[in-house]
Amino acid sequence: MASHESAKKSIRRSARQHAVNASRMNRIRTFIRRLEQAIAEKVSKESVLRAFSEMQKEIMKGVNKKVVHKNAAARKISRMSHKVKAAIGEEQK
Repeated sequence: MASHESAKKSIRRSARQHAVNASRMNRIRTFIRRLEQAIAEKVSKESVLRAFSEMQKEIMKGVNKKVVHKNAAARKISRMSHKVKAAIGEEQK
């Protein structure tokens, strides 16, 4: 266990920051799940695109807050973009 006052403070700060980061990651995962659900339910094209836009915005907020690495975010957005394009393509047939 930490014995110095500064080390104790550092533990408290890291615990608070961990809670904030976990909350942000949970929010990102929620938006990803919403998009996947919209694709699975084959809702309207506008709803899927709106969900994709919201998910992309939330992931980029995570990048700006340094919760998600920018390359990981780009990979997630790219993969979801392919899923969205496939879902919209199926809908138009």
